[in-house]
Amino acid sequence: MNKGFFEALEMLGKENGVSVEVLVDKVKSALTKAIKKAYPYCERYNITIEPETKTFEMSLIKEIVDDIPIDESEIHIDEAKNIDPHAVVGGLLEVKLDTAQFGRTAAQSAKQSIKGDLREISRENLLNQFQGKENECITATITQVDNNTGTVTILYDKTELYLFRNEQIPGEVLREGQKIKVYVTGIVNKQKKPIIKISRTHRDLVKRLFEMEIPEIYDGTVEIKSISREAGARTKIAVWSNNENVDAVGACIGPKRSRISAIVDELNGEKIDIINYSEDPATFIAKALAPAEVISVEVIDDELRTCAVIVPNGQLSLAIGNRGQNAKLAAKLTGYKIDIRPEVEVDDNFKEESL
Repeated sequence: MNKGFFEALEMLGKENGVSVEVLVDKVKSALTKAIKKAYPYCERYNITIEPETKTFEMSLIKEIVDDIPIDESEIHIDEAKNIDPHAVVGGLLEVKLDTAQFGRTAAQSAKQSIKGDLREISRENLLNQFQGKENECITATITQVDNNTGTVTILYDKTELYLFRNEQIPGEVLREGQKIKVYVTGIVNKQKKPIIKISRTHRDLVKRLFEMEIPEIYDGTVEIKSISREAGARTKIAVWSNNENVDAVGACIGPKRSRISAIVDELNGEKIDIINYSEDPATFIAKALAPAEVISVEVIDDELRTCAVIVPNGQLSLAIGNRGQNAKLAAKLTGYKIDIRPEVEVDDNFKEESL
């Protein structure tokens, strides 16, 4: 009986991600309720559950009397001596309960109580596991790819998470067994059944990858000032060095582009522009429009954050980018509305580009 009990206990723990030690406490609590229900007048009892020695015992502690017992909290001396020859009136006797025959009602009560406790344990474990992971990057293994919905199931520390299609990098092909990094955007429904939300399109995934790959960012020597991203296409990241002897952009690129290459590989080849941040808005805006050259930047209204940028005629399409991507990312990076114009407007029908 005991062997089967502990095997079931171990299996229950594995299924619910709960340690046997925690489960034992919950089982004891449930059995306490069951004993009180089955023996309401007996206030003294023992429950012993020791997984190491496979010991599982339950007993009632009864007072030994020499007259008729008033309830199950007492036992007559004659009956007591059959159990323990040294029993004396006024003493206490431990009467073991048959755990296998403890009673259907008591067992059902224990089962229901444990079931409710397990739900709460699972909730608490999930919250404890991911509470410190919110807004962080984790590495997980892909266990399943649903070709119909596009949803990818990943496994992190024995917990299954779901990466939905809209949170995947466009054009990326994910395969079972592959290890990927995802960004934990948050935990919802914390009070009932927590749901862990993850993403590979969030701009802060790039930030965390830079922190992981570049020691100077991790230790604070180089600081990330701002990021703008169009997942799967291009990211712009502005960095600043707090040490005049450390080149912020160089530190991010690494020897033979080793550091930036590792990040680009993780992001499925996404282009990354690393820009030196400047406290001067005009300088910052000019750098943000890279790889295009900029002739001049005029901040029109600092409060409304608008500016006009002049670029060489041959650089206009590069500054704007495909579908306006470069200019949009520059605008998000700097926080300025950017009006881009060519150096010489060769056609009266020239359409001003503004973002």
